[in-house]
Amino acid sequence: MMKTLTEEQVFFKLSALCASAEHCTYEMTEKMRRWQVPADVQERVIERLVKNRYVDDERYCRAFVRDKIKYNKWGRRKVEQALYMKCIPESIIDAVLEEVDPETYLEILRPLIENKRKSIKADSEYELNMKLMKFAVGRGFTVEEVKDVLSL
Repeated sequence: MMKTLTEEQVFFKLSALCASAEHCTYEMTEKMRRWQVPADVQERVIERLVKNRYVDDERYCRAFVRDKIKYNKWGRRKVEQALYMKCIPESIIDAVLEEVDPETYLEILRPLIENKRKSIKADSEYELNMKLMKFAVGRGFTVEEVKDVLSL
């Protein structure tokens, strides 16, 4: 059993967390739920975090999209799914993903496929392309994007 935190302590802990990295409303709510903070207190703390700009779902979404595409080499679908799981409003997800240049996806996908091609064993060109397609789609790229890169 955890000792109960005051509203101030909860706000202080979460604002310190948000000051060091981007977090979304959902993550903060989940943390408070695990700490067994009453719902009314959760609401007030979230309100203060948003008002003081510690939490901004749109800013979080931008950073998340940028990082997952650039560093994790994820495609749009996988990013979308992850943000959906974090309860980011669809309007924000769509707006932020629209800002990503489609050429950026292809610049990430090309080397990803080229590197994967070297490690895949296949009996035919068709089988190779299907394995590459499955790999890239699993990474969150659309079938169309993969076809463009594979020149199918």
